[in-house]
Amino acid sequence: MSTLFLNARLLNPAENLDTAGSMKIGDDGLIETVTTGGEPIPAKEGDRVVDLAGKVLAPGLFDMHCHFREPGQEYKETLETGSAAAVAGGFTGVALMPNTRPVIDSPLGVAYIRHHSAGLPIDLEVIGAMTAESKGEALAPYGKYASYGVKAVSDDGTAIQNTQIMRLAIEYAANFDLLLIQHAEDKHLTAGGVMNDGAVSAMLGLKGIPEVAEPIMIARDLQLIAWLKKHKLNGAIAEPRYHVAHISTAASVELVRKAKAAGLKVSCEVTPHHFTLTEHDLGDAVEKGNFIMKPPLASEENRAALVEGLRDGTIDAIATDHAPHARHEKECPPDQAAFGIIGLETSLGLTITELVEKGVITLSRAIELLSTNPRRLMGLETIRFQTGRKANLTIIDPAREWTVREADFGSKSRNTPFMGRTLKGNALGIYHNGKLTMR
Repeated sequence: MSTLFLNARLLNPAENLDTAGSMKIGDDGLIETVTTGGEPIPAKEGDRVVDLAGKVLAPGLFDMHCHFREPGQEYKETLETGSAAAVAGGFTGVALMPNTRPVIDSPLGVAYIRHHSAGLPIDLEVIGAMTAESKGEALAPYGKYASYGVKAVSDDGTAIQNTQIMRLAIEYAANFDLLLIQHAEDKHLTAGGVMNDGAVSAMLGLKGIPEVAEPIMIARDLQLIAWLKKHKLNGAIAEPRYHVAHISTAASVELVRKAKAAGLKVSCEVTPHHFTLTEHDLGDAVEKGNFIMKPPLASEENRAALVEGLRDGTIDAIATDHAPHARHEKECPPDQAAFGIIGLETSLGLTITELVEKGVITLSRAIELLSTNPRRLMGLETIRFQTGRKANLTIIDPAREWTVREADFGSKSRNTPFMGRTLKGNALGIYHNGKLTMR
């Protein structure tokens, strides 16, 4: 049975496309016809017709930074419930960080995820650990990762503190064309910290995390990369590709901005909670657990710098850092709360509400940040609205107002600071792997 999407707004930044049109997809999941303007696509008997009445048909959203907790912490999330959350948020694919139990630090772990994700409605990319057990002491098997189709490595949740080990990680990742994703944190500065170090932490009596802990680590890494590019045996290694996860400070954004200007292959992502909230939101909250995360919510000055980085193109992607936790891990004193929040179901709404509606970026730029760029950074195929190409689509209503409610979540966990907030814009459904799933 073919599927016809009629009267849509076709929006695909990869093709510089933003126009009214329609699309027909065959029962094999491949695009048969794309028309623009008012030209109709005639339906045949048995065709499924979806009149989008001006709603947006965009390339499937992709989140390059998620935690689905399986294996080892299935009480928080599973591959199945994480995928349900992704579908609810309009995502057709995600990349999973390796800090599970056990850590995904070998092809065996990669094979486990792939085996147990077969048949799920979204694509799962597996990110391998940088070091064995993410301990920062010995490199994981990068060559074997590459042979299994792994496209990125990260010790997310921690950072390699030993500079020599980090140098080796950069070199080996480059030679196997793996994107190196850095959770930038000087652990000596952050040890025992709960929230941003400042007036609010002092008022609450909570140990602070100095914001300089992030840019110090980024600066070290960028110095290594620049040195390797200049001096390493006349091209004996490939040029590294370095990506900063969940960037959160003005100093970090400026480091990335300057590195890009210097010609380094550097990129970064920001989470919706970091461009939306500040440390004052944590201070004002009655229940503070869902405002505890790493990196911590920072000052308004830092939040504004993140917004400017999105505006001027320094920041390449929006990623959720979807981090499910059970209620008892959040409904507790803030200095005992687990770090992190869920984000797949609110990401698109927060992006449209806080960035598009406020004139910071266009909707096309939002799709670039949520789909086109993450796929490019991860080395995935670009989605194009062309005859014969696989249909991988997200259906978006950018004008729909909705309230974040616990009952609507696909995730097993409920740890979000946005519960009860009214947002504008969300996903109506996805079309992926030959299947239409509408909310």
